[in-house]
Amino acid sequence: MNTAVLALEDGTVFEGRSFGAPVERAGEVVFNTGITGYQEIFTDPSYAGQIVVLTYPQIGNYGANSGDSEAGRPHIEGLVVREFSPLSSNWRADETAQDFLTKSGVPVVSDIDTRRLVRHLRSRGVMRGVLSAGTQVDAKVLVERAKQSASMAGLDLATRVSTTHKYDWTESVVRCSPSDLEKADAPLRHHVVAYDFGIKRNILRKLVHSGCRVTVVPAGTSAEDVMALQPNGVFLSNGPGDPEPLTHQATQVRKLVGKVPIFGICLGHQVLGLALGGKTYKLKFGHRGSNHPVINKISGKVEITSHNHGFAVDPDSLNLNDLEITHINLNDDTLEGFRHRNYPVFCVQYHPEAAPGPHDSHYLFGDFVKLMDQA
Repeated sequence: MNTAVLALEDGTVFEGRSFGAPVERAGEVVFNTGITGYQEIFTDPSYAGQIVVLTYPQIGNYGANSGDSEAGRPHIEGLVVREFSPLSSNWRADETAQDFLTKSGVPVVSDIDTRRLVRHLRSRGVMRGVLSAGTQVDAKVLVERAKQSASMAGLDLATRVSTTHKYDWTESVVRCSPSDLEKADAPLRHHVVAYDFGIKRNILRKLVHSGCRVTVVPAGTSAEDVMALQPNGVFLSNGPGDPEPLTHQATQVRKLVGKVPIFGICLGHQVLGLALGGKTYKLKFGHRGSNHPVINKISGKVEITSHNHGFAVDPDSLNLNDLEITHINLNDDTLEGFRHRNYPVFCVQYHPEAAPGPHDSHYLFGDFVKLMDQA
């Protein structure tokens, strides 16, 4: 097997076996603690610009299939794992994970000490890196390339991954087996316009499943053009990069507040925070995984939730006369959700669509529908 090298900007180097595409990619090196759901991670547009380290030791064993992708292609820059399986064993698999990543040009480094790497990122913070797979490049050269690569702070990636044209989405949640406990689709009774900052397909499926006719629009769409579509509600999607450069998007969202119910997830939560006068900041190593405990301050219940973000809204920057904090992360007390006291507007930082992840927060889609019912 060919070798692959991961070089970090601080000079740390890991060498392992090369799988995937024999190419070199740069990106912010981050880690995800999920046990399953690697294909959803590969294809989540929120990972654009990032090399992902998976903490679960064996990846690729159940292959890849057409139904689990969250976008039309993988968006990760590269993949780092302890053990990568070139074979797949699952009745739903269409192809191996290796073939899935190779044809999309994603390099993979396997057979490295991922526990050591994750501990390093936890103590030092996520950092820029270069993954060179199947090529012979001096490690010192790769370290220098990592230092010269783009920093995630200040980077607008949402515009890069967003759709370039308006389209309708009609697909609902697909049941994987007879044991799937998903309820039947609700009748379509609301029109939702969804801003695409890097939207995941299962969010769109959950909206349709909840009774929404969905129109997806590009990230830069004006508030006037959105209202011309006569929506019953507006959805602000997840996405990659730093929220602070999205000043145009925040301005458009500000114009929509009070005119129509609004629901935001992940980057949509951050953009809504900026639109309402708040500020965001970069986390040391972010939240990425499917087992993060979040307390719902309204119900008092703890939800196990799926996360993928490297930035957060500063709660001290919000006007709590107008806004109410609804969700808090129990690991580090970061803000996970808020709602407006006067308008039908709410958002969460985590991912209630469960792709991958548990179903504890599916109720939020129902809450959005109730707001549109009331409006």
